[in-house]
Amino acid sequence: MDEAHQPLPEVRQPLIQRTLTEWRTLAILGGPILIAQVAQMANGVIDTVMAGHASAEDLAAVGIGSSLWMPVFLFFMGLLGALQPIISGFNGARSFEKVMPATWQGLYIAAGGSVIMIALLTNVYPVLNLLRLEADTARIAQGYLDAFAWGIPFMLVMMSLRGLTDGLGHTRVIMAFSVLGTLINLPLNYIFIYGKFGLPAMGGVGCGWATSISNAVAVTALVIYLNRSSVYRRFHLWADWAKPDWPGILEILRLGVPIGFTIFVEASLFSVIALFLAPLGPVVVAGHQIALNVVSLLFMLPLSIGMALTLRVSFLLGARSPDTARLIALSSLILAVAVALFFAVALFVFSGEIAALYTNAPDVQAVAVQLLVFAAIFQIADVIQVTCISALRGYRDTRIPMFIMLFSFWGVGLTLGWVLTFRDWLVPAMGAPGFWVGLTCGLATASVLLGTRLFLFRPAGQAQPA
Repeated sequence: MDEAHQPLPEVRQPLIQRTLTEWRTLAILGGPILIAQVAQMANGVIDTVMAGHASAEDLAAVGIGSSLWMPVFLFFMGLLGALQPIISGFNGARSFEKVMPATWQGLYIAAGGSVIMIALLTNVYPVLNLLRLEADTARIAQGYLDAFAWGIPFMLVMMSLRGLTDGLGHTRVIMAFSVLGTLINLPLNYIFIYGKFGLPAMGGVGCGWATSISNAVAVTALVIYLNRSSVYRRFHLWADWAKPDWPGILEILRLGVPIGFTIFVEASLFSVIALFLAPLGPVVVAGHQIALNVVSLLFMLPLSIGMALTLRVSFLLGARSPDTARLIALSSLILAVAVALFFAVALFVFSGEIAALYTNAPDVQAVAVQLLVFAAIFQIADVIQVTCISALRGYRDTRIPMFIMLFSFWGVGLTLGWVLTFRDWLVPAMGAPGFWVGLTCGLATASVLLGTRLFLFRPAGQAQPA
């Protein structure tokens, strides 16, 4: 019995027991997702640290290259993420004959997305010129992206196949192959960046080749596993090949484009804020980056719970258990608030120690500590909004949440943050903390609006939201 096939709680069970049973299922699903997310984050950390030991130019080039490919990749990751609730719903309804056709439509979308990403990332010289980079840094950044582009098809195929494995409740599969990719990336970085075993030292460009090769190996191993594993005997990739089906592709796009755009909006917002803070000097920017890195790391836990929640809600709806789906969707907010309060207290109490882990510079530490206090408050709203939007995705409700996030992040968060940071219109200009106050208000707005939509959502069989 796989993780998503936990027995459905009986209605006669006490509410607390039913809730705890569902939370246990979320933990089973979400634990491997968390490890997979951390493994994927580790690749970026490994690239940054090892490129930094090559030269400052290599570090800058890899950082700029990553900031260019990451938002585009996150869009396609969100788009292909629509496969998870779709396939999980088929799993719950025991409509197994629909699983592989949906998976193949996702693979066709991944192929189209690969062409778009490669075309964009191998022609970024105009963007690099606008940034007025030094010639060596621009050359390394483009070389890094040219090498990285070879691995893009494998990255998107992995996202498509994640829809299959996660959708069927086997979240340990992507965890295992994500960890494999990270373990391969580390020695390849060492070989290519520093020039070992007779190869020339490639510096930051070597990071791109290492990432491409590690992705290719991990996905090749994943495909071999899926075709040979007895667990996936009824879901054979080659034997169950399906031709392109436009209605099926459009259904994935209908659900996935709003998800991808929502993730893109959130990711790009932090990049824009970093640019706005640049005139305040490198100390402020460094302190902001420390606080942002800490928040991003902590966010992996509620994000993983949210991804598991999407799978569970869609599975229960497919299994025609809308009451249990609503129970887990709403009760997960309690779990989310508990996680947020724990993180908030930890940031309040240990802000100084956390800042010291990143830098020895007292002025940067002071800025980071100040911002980590605001980040503690930020945690509560952030965790609540990701839980609400994840539950709504399980209900296949993605379009209105997209507009809510766009309004909350860019309309409220960025606008208010800019005013509080640079203007005396509401209070004396706050500097960098102003953006964190704005972000917190934006997230609080998203939490209220998404929470309201979730509470007002009609269960299966009643009117669906737009």
